[in-house]
Formats: sequence, C-alpha cells, structure tokens
Amino acid sequence: MAAIRIITDSTADLSPELLAANDVRVVPLLVQFDNESYQDGVEINTERLFQMVAERNKLPKTASPGIGAFREAFTDATADGSQVLFIGISAKFSATLQNALIAASEFPEGQVRVFDSRNLSTGIGLQVLHACDLVRQGKTMEEILADLETYQAGVRSRFVIDTMEYLYKGGRCSGVAALAGTLLKIRPVIAVVDGGMVVAAKVRGARRKALDWMLEQLAEDVAQGRVRPERVFVTSPDEHEDAPYMVEGVRRIMPDVKEVIVTRAGSVIGSHCGPGTIGVLYATK
Repeated sequence: MAAIRIITDSTADLSPELLAANDVRVVPLLVQFDNESYQDGVEINTERLFQMVAERNKLPKTASPGIGAFREAFTDATADGSQVLFIGISAKFSATLQNALIAASEFPEGQVRVFDSRNLSTGIGLQVLHACDLVRQGKTMEEILADLETYQAGVRSRFVIDTMEYLYKGGRCSGVAALAGTLLKIRPVIAVVDGGMVVAAKVRGARRKALDWMLEQLAEDVAQGRVRPERVFVTSPDEHEDAPYMVEGVRRIMPDVKEVIVTRAGSVIGSHCGPGTIGVLYATK
C-alpha cells in the first residue's frame, strides 16, 4: 500500500516542532504590503507583521499560494509513489483550496486528494494532526477522508478579539462600531461555523470575562461528554500573557486531556485578527 503524506497550508498555525514530529509539509500563503510579498511563516512572522502595520498604518493584503507552488509540493511528495492528502483553509476564506484542486488535477486520479477543513488556524491543525494519527494507524486514504468528514463537523474554534483596530482597518466593521466597541469595552468572540466566521458573543467588560466565556463553552461540552481528549489548542498571534491562564482553565475543566498545546498563529491569521487575540480550539464527538 502506498504511503500517505499530509500537506497543509501555513494558516494551520502548527509549530515547526509539531510539523516535524508528524512529517507534515506546508505550502505558505502570502502577505503583501504594496509591492512587497512575503511567504507566511518563512519570510515574515507576526512580530514583524505588527511592526509593519504600526509603521505604515495599514493592513497588508493576503493571497493564496499559486498553482505552481502546489504543483511543486505535490510533485515532491509523490516522487516515491506516495499518495498526498492536502488539508487547507476553508474555501470561504481563501482561493487556496481552489488552486490546490487545480494542481491536484494534473496528477494521476486519486494520487493527490484535497480536503476543505472548513476552518482556520489550529481548527485546521486539529484536522491535520488527526489525519496524521489515522495514517499511523494504517488507515487507507478513503478511510481517512471518511473519518475526517465526521471529525471536521465537531471542531470548535473560538477567538477573543482584543482590539477593534484590525477589524476596522480590514473593513470588517465600521468606524462607529469600532469606536463604540472600544469605548464600551466590548470583546467580540469570533467562532467558525459552517466554514465561515460569525460573532458568537459580545462580552462587555474586562477581557477575562470574554476568556471565561470561552472556557464556559468548553465546560458545557465536557459536561455532555462530547469533547475528544486527545488535544486542545490555545492559539494566539503573539506570546500573550493570558495563555497560561487559558491552559490552566482547560486542564481544570479537562483533567484527562492528553495535551494542551500553546501555539502561535501566523502572519495571515494575525493580519485579520490583530495582536492580543487568543483562542481555544478543540474537537467534539
């Protein structure tokens, strides 16, 4: 049986250590400031991104990898006869998946498969690592794809947005809404639902109240016996001081969790959510 190699894109926000440990390859998206283009996670990180936004008072544009980038990645991964499974950012967020499908069509039928995570950040990463678990179990490509369809539907991705500035600069809220949100100290909680982003809650007051709201949602799922115990992600585009608080909260709610992974979101995700954003991402049954 041919080996199965997993490929994802840079918005999966998996650390170099996790990628290496699971032999996952990454095709980077692009971050573009005017005529300058940078490969996410290769030529730019969130620290540099936030510095450039502050200096230029504007957000970059982001772009999907070109078909050629996918062709190159798929050619390299299949050189030994392996099959490839690409798991990428939701088609509602980016043309990345479409370009991957076009490149995959150039290979023999079934050799390269493309799966829409219908998610972002480590909501993708959860699915990537689950697929790696299935590969290690000796599952076939068809078995992995069928399992992922079920697993995908149970992924929960929620983020507290700390600043309205990036939502305003990115055209995702009006100046009035941004000002009102800042003055009233409204903390929007963003969730991924059906492959798109929605405002799950608007928590007024201290930031910790919004963080606790996310932990409460996790606790409700745990109380119903729905949360898979393998792994939970705490993800932020910067090394936020609230990460230990969230990890402690997750472990208190889920004492049987196998691992709570703190990871940094990349520049593409960071350019949309801004500094101080922090999320809790996990999978339910």
